[in-house]
Amino acid sequence: MNTILKIEELFMFALGLYLFSLLNMSWWWFIALILLPDIGMLGYTINSKVGAIVYNICHHKGLAILIYFLGIYFESELLKLTGIILFAHASMDRIFGYGLKFKDAFANTHLGRIGKH
Repeated sequence: MNTILKIEELFMFALGLYLFSLLNMSWWWFIALILLPDIGMLGYTINSKVGAIVYNICHHKGLAILIYFLGIYFESELLKLTGIILFAHASMDRIFGYGLKFKDAFANTHLGRIGKH
């Protein structure tokens, strides 16, 4: 099952690449911004609960899709870009086994525990 989920996420990452290709932007923007959603980890400097909330907001695909659709509605390249980066980044993280976080610990994710147990 783990392999199937990773393949699914790979296809979603490819969708993010395709949607980015529809924007009138240079590819270096994608490369420069793809890790930006990890800024959500800064919430962990406060505590695990705040960290999980901020991290999950920055890695929530539903929010990414909403932002992308708002970009379509308002004809905003910036909103579309933001949605694409959030979506593609979340897919990339899940390919590597990093899921949405539970409030008790960074290593406890919806995909299972990460790191050494």
